[in-house]
Amino acid sequence: MTTAPTRGDDGTSVSDPADLNADITAYGSHVLAVEPTGAEPIPEEARHGSPLGLLWTWLSPNMEFATIYIGVISVLFFGLGFWTASAALLLGTAVGSVTHGWLSAYGPRFGVPQMVAGRVAFGRWGNALPAGLNAVGAGLGWFAVNSVSGAFALSTLSGMPTLFCLVLVVIAQIAVAYLGHNFVHGFEKYALPLLTVVFLAASAVTLGKAHLGGAAGTAGGFGGFMLAFSTAFGYAAGWNPFAADYTRYLPSTAPRWKVITYPAVGVFVGVSVLAVVGAASATIVSGEKNPTAAFTGHLPGWLGNLTLLAIMLGAISANAINIYSAGMSFVSLGLRRLPRGPVALVIGLLGFLVAWSGLSDAGHSYEAFLLVIAYWVAPWLAVVFVDQWLRHRAGGTDEAAGERMADASYEVWAGPVSMLAGTLVSVLLFSNQEQFTGYVAKAAPSIGDLTCVVGFVLTALLYAGLRRVPGLAPSR
Repeated sequence: MTTAPTRGDDGTSVSDPADLNADITAYGSHVLAVEPTGAEPIPEEARHGSPLGLLWTWLSPNMEFATIYIGVISVLFFGLGFWTASAALLLGTAVGSVTHGWLSAYGPRFGVPQMVAGRVAFGRWGNALPAGLNAVGAGLGWFAVNSVSGAFALSTLSGMPTLFCLVLVVIAQIAVAYLGHNFVHGFEKYALPLLTVVFLAASAVTLGKAHLGGAAGTAGGFGGFMLAFSTAFGYAAGWNPFAADYTRYLPSTAPRWKVITYPAVGVFVGVSVLAVVGAASATIVSGEKNPTAAFTGHLPGWLGNLTLLAIMLGAISANAINIYSAGMSFVSLGLRRLPRGPVALVIGLLGFLVAWSGLSDAGHSYEAFLLVIAYWVAPWLAVVFVDQWLRHRAGGTDEAAGERMADASYEVWAGPVSMLAGTLVSVLLFSNQEQFTGYVAKAAPSIGDLTCVVGFVLTALLYAGLRRVPGLAPSR
């Protein structure tokens, strides 16, 4: 196992690496301190923590209303019965959780954020494609979705104006992300008990009242199943581009199986339990198209209020990670050395503006957003995993991979070309949304949405082939 050479965000040597490493080492495990580094690698002497902490870190941000929502829409919008919806949700979540665990292992090996590790497969400048998409998707898209749900929950609970509640929620989210890695981990750990108790209580009441074997929502068929699978995969795999961001401070000696298992279990349990409960809640209020009403309308008043509090806290838990990793992705672009904290602040403010603009139509585009996440994450995963497999077959080492991450002249254009082509072709043919329907999906709407599946397979084949083409192959 190795750590990438100490370089600046632009791939060149920093003016005084010793000073930077000293700052990172001094940061250590301090929680109430601003993280001093950006996309630079974490030296071994600054490593700390235990893989077990990753379980709490990935459970908390998934205990939120957005997770419940993917279960609700699987029944209400995709026309599935509870058991069929649950099968699709569990399968999609399982796939996204396994990939999340595997990518988490990159952190202790290289000590860099996920998008810096991606330079091995995408090259120096080609990596701007996934890093840019991730910065926008996490910092604006996910941030807006979760901020709006948190603001509405706080407004309903307190009676304060929704916009004022949005401001309060955004300030809390930015504050957690600004402090950085250690505070994010700590916040998720201490938010978990309240989130767990409240959501488990709400889940028990919901399952007790649900009509799990009822006939409502049984017309979805294979198409509905694939839509539910894709949204669940998009939700779970949406965390994948963040994975190593939260493991890069772990010692390189941390047992690899633990570094893989705990994040995977955290994402799977957090997403699958609440998504299935969301599907159950949709069987209680027949014909109800408001997801919040579908989930909270049947709860006792006291539990409904606690659930609103948990929804707000869950939104903060999720968006602290979204802002932090969006900032990591942005500084990983490597245009120049940028401070992580101020970047996170700017991204949070931009996300606030997007959330503000969506207050009057909250949730309308959530289904489309989840599918869009799956559209680009699946091809990105294809490039990363095929590259890792090919390098392993060729006898590649972690030391060589670390050097490529830090080398400003290293390029492999097969990565971005394959990802872009695989994404565009799969969307044009198989996308099945109200805003745009692909040619194949339009001719055979019963197939649902196969974009992420086709995108992954097509991109994997393209990358394996294009990597041999002069000019597209790795520069060294």
